[in-house]
Amino acid sequence: MSEKTTMPTTYDPKAAEQKWYDFWQQGQFFKAGRRQDAKPFTIVIPPPNVTGMLHIGHALDFTLQDIIIRTKRMQGFDTLWLPGTDHAGIATQTKVEQKLREQGLSRYDLGREKFLEQVWDWKELYANTIREQWGKMGLSLDYSRERFTLDEGLSKAVREVFVRLHEKGLIYRGKKIINWDPAARTALSDIEVEHKELNGHLYHLQYPLKDGSGHITVATTRPETMLGDTAVAVHPEDERYKHLIGQLIVLPVVGREIPIIADEYVEKEFGSGAVKITPAHDPNDFEVGLRHDLPQIIVMDETGTMNEHAGPYQGLDRADCRKQLVKDLQEQGVCIRIEDHVHQVGHSERSGAVVEPYLSTQWFVAMKPLAERAIEAQKSGKGVNFVPDRFEKIYLNWIENVRDWCISRQLWWGHRIPAWYCESCGEMHVAHEDVTACAACGSTSLRQDEDVLDTWFSSGLWPFSTLGWPEETEDFKRYYPTDVLVTGYDIVYFWVARMIFTALEFTDQIPFKDVLMHGLVRDAEGRKMSKSLGNGVDPLDVIENYGADAMRYMISTGSTPGQDLRFRIEKVEQARNFANKIWNASRFALMNLEGFTAADIDIKSNLGTAERWILHRLNETVREATRLIDSYEFGETGRILYNFIWDDLCDWYIEFAKLNLYGTDEQAKRSTQSVLAYVLDRTQRLIHPFMPYISEEIWQHLPHEGESITVAAWPVYDEALEAPEAVKEMELLMDIIRAVRNVRAEVNVPMSKKVELLIKPSGEAEAAIVSRNEEFIRRFCGTSSFETGLGIAAPDKAMTAIVTGAELYLPLAGLIDISQEIARLEKELAALNSEVERVEKKLSNEGFVAKAPAKVIEEERAKMTDYAGKRDKVLARIEELRS
Repeated sequence: MSEKTTMPTTYDPKAAEQKWYDFWQQGQFFKAGRRQDAKPFTIVIPPPNVTGMLHIGHALDFTLQDIIIRTKRMQGFDTLWLPGTDHAGIATQTKVEQKLREQGLSRYDLGREKFLEQVWDWKELYANTIREQWGKMGLSLDYSRERFTLDEGLSKAVREVFVRLHEKGLIYRGKKIINWDPAARTALSDIEVEHKELNGHLYHLQYPLKDGSGHITVATTRPETMLGDTAVAVHPEDERYKHLIGQLIVLPVVGREIPIIADEYVEKEFGSGAVKITPAHDPNDFEVGLRHDLPQIIVMDETGTMNEHAGPYQGLDRADCRKQLVKDLQEQGVCIRIEDHVHQVGHSERSGAVVEPYLSTQWFVAMKPLAERAIEAQKSGKGVNFVPDRFEKIYLNWIENVRDWCISRQLWWGHRIPAWYCESCGEMHVAHEDVTACAACGSTSLRQDEDVLDTWFSSGLWPFSTLGWPEETEDFKRYYPTDVLVTGYDIVYFWVARMIFTALEFTDQIPFKDVLMHGLVRDAEGRKMSKSLGNGVDPLDVIENYGADAMRYMISTGSTPGQDLRFRIEKVEQARNFANKIWNASRFALMNLEGFTAADIDIKSNLGTAERWILHRLNETVREATRLIDSYEFGETGRILYNFIWDDLCDWYIEFAKLNLYGTDEQAKRSTQSVLAYVLDRTQRLIHPFMPYISEEIWQHLPHEGESITVAAWPVYDEALEAPEAVKEMELLMDIIRAVRNVRAEVNVPMSKKVELLIKPSGEAEAAIVSRNEEFIRRFCGTSSFETGLGIAAPDKAMTAIVTGAELYLPLAGLIDISQEIARLEKELAALNSEVERVEKKLSNEGFVAKAPAKVIEEERAKMTDYAGKRDKVLARIEELRS
C-alpha cells in the first residue's frame, strides 16, 4: 500500500534526508546477514584518514561504492559494506603536533603516553565527524562492523603478519639509505615522496690530488654532501683517468684524504666522467661504497642540521650550509663554475619538507618474493580485474620493478614494532605478545623498539583483517574475498598493490575480484583542488544547498572510469532540477491514483499503444541500466535513466496518460493507472542507488509492498514487455507532434492558436496508425481541423514537414512568408544532402563494407533510403512553392 496518495508541492531534501536515514538505521536495512540464504557481496570501504573532514574526492569514492552496494542489495545479495577509518601515522601525528606548537609545546614536552592520549582524542573527534558525514551523504554502511586500523583486532593481525614475515626472513632490520623527512623526523617509503621539478644549480668542483700534480673535476647539485665524500669514482675503462686510479685526493675544507676508485657504475660520457661518492647520503653511492668497503660518514642530524662531521659548518641548517660552503669554495678556487639546472627534488608528501637521502638503521620488507606471487597470479588470469584495464599494466610495471619497502617510522602514533632488545646480552626477540624475559639469558631488562610501522602496513591487511583474520571468524569465511575495491588511481602503488601482496601471502586468495579506478575531482577549470588555490569543495556545503541526491547524481555520473571529473556547480543545479522533475511527475501520478493499491496493478490487460510503448522503453532501460552498473559505467547509466525519466516518461507518456485519466473510459483509465503506478515504482528503484532519499520518499507514497525501497527487488528485464509495434507507432506519433510544434515555433504560432493539419501517410500501415491516434494528434498538435489520407495533395501556401512515414502540411496562409518557407526547406534540403553524401561515402568504402557486421551495413542502407526519400519530398515541395 502507499503511505498516502498526496505529496507536498515541493520536495524538501533536508526533512527527507534525516527522516529516511534514521528510518534505514532503525530498520537495520544496511546490516549484513539479513539474508543468510543469499549469495554474499562485500565491499570494504577505503578507510579515510582521521586527519580531518571528508572532501569532495571522498564523496565521489563513497558514492560510487554506495551505488554498487545498493544495487546488489536490491538484487537480493547478502551485502556487506564495511566502514572504517585509518590512523594515518605521519599525517595525524603532524596535525596534532601542529596543534601543540600553537600552544608552545612539542610531543617531547608531553612524553609518549600523554602525547598519544592527545592523538586518541583527535581520532575520536574526527572519527565521529566522518561518521556524521557518511550519514549526510546517505551511505548504506553496516556500522555494526566498523573498524579502525589501530583497534585490537587489527593490531593482532598486524603482529601476526610481522612475526610470520620475520620468521620467513622477509622482514629484516638493516642499515640502508632511506628517504628521510627532517621536518617529521621519520623515514619514508619511496611512494611517500613527491618529486617536484625545481630550478636549481649544478656546482662544478675541483678536488686537488694529494701529490700536487693536478686535480679532478666533479659536479653536484648538493655541495653540502661533499663533506661526507669518501671517494671519487671513475669508470675502469676511461683512458683519461686510468693512471689516477688508486691515488689520493685531499677533500677541500675538511682536509680528509680519499681515494680515486674504479667502478662500472660511472658513465664515461656523462659530465667529466668522475663522480663524488657519498655513501651515507646517496643510494647509488651507498651501493658503490659497499663494493669498495668505503667509510659511511653522515654529515647532518635528523633535523637536517650539519653535525660534527661537517667541520666549520656544524650547527648550520643544510640550506644555510650550502650557501656558506659554496661561497667558501669559490674563494678557494674549488668551485669553478655554477650552472642553472632543472631537476627533480623529492618532497615529503605529508610535511612538504625536502627529503634527505639518509643512511639509517630501519626495518624493511623484502618485496621480490611477495611480488613474484602477485605477478604469477596476474599473468595466469587468476589475478585482479582492473577497470579500466589499462591500470593492470601500471600495476604490473610497478610490482615487476619493486624495491624493498622501508616499514619503520620514527613516530609515536601507530603500531609499535613487535621487537624487544635485551639490555643484558643484546639478543633481539620478535613476538606476538610482549616479551618480559630474554630467552637467551633470562634477563628481564628488555626494551621494545621505539619505532612504529608505516601506515600502509596495517591498511594493506584491510580486506581480511577487518573480517576477523587471523581468526577463522564467520564473517571472514562468509564475506572474504571481497567483490570490488573502489579507489582513486593515485594509490595503485600505495595501497592496492600492498593489499594484493599480503592477501596472497596470508589467505592464498586475491583480496577482491575487481578494482574500479576513478579519477580525481578537479575544479571547473580542470585544476587540482588545493588549499593554496582555495578551490576546494566541501561536500556538506553542496548537500546543504542542493541536497544529497543532487550531489550524488552529479559526481557519480559526471565521468567515466579512470577519468578525472570537473566539478561544476551548474551540473549540481541540473541534477537538482532532475530530482524536481521526478518529484513533480510522481506528484501528478499520485493525484490520479487515489485509492489505488499494489494489488490493483495490472500491466497485461487492455493496454493502449502508449502504455505498451512506455513499458517497452522501461524494459529496455532496465536491461541497459543493469548492464551498465555491472560494468561500472555510472555516467552512461545516469544518461539513460535521465533520458527515460525526463523524455519518455515525463514529456511523453504522462502527457498521453492524461487523455485516459481525464476521460470517460473507465477501463482505459484503470489500465493507465496500473501502468503509471508500475512504471513510477520501477523508476524509483532504478534511480534509488543514485538518489536514495527522494526515491524512498516517493516510493513510500506510491502503491507498494515492503518496508523500504532499499530492500525492494531490483527491476529485471521481461521479454513479455517487448512491444516493437507499439514503439513504431509511438515513434511516428512523436515525430508528427514534434514536427508540427517545430513548424509552429519557426513561424511563431503559439499552441493556443489552432491550426489546420493535413497528413499524407506513406503507406497503409502508417495511415492506420494516424487514424487510430487522431485524438492524440489533435490534442498535442492543437488543430482546428484535421485531415488524413493517402491521396491528400499538398495545398498552396502551406508549411511542410517531412517525417519518416508521413508528409505534414499546415495551411498557414496569411501567417507565413512563402520566400521564408522556401529558404527553410532549402536549409533542410542541404542537411539531408549532407546526410546522403555521408552515408554514400561510408557504403562506397570497401574497407568498411568488408569489415562491418551485416547488421550495421543494413542499418546504413536503411538510413540511405530514408534520407533520400525525405530529400526527394523536400525537393518536390520546394518546386511546388516556386511554381
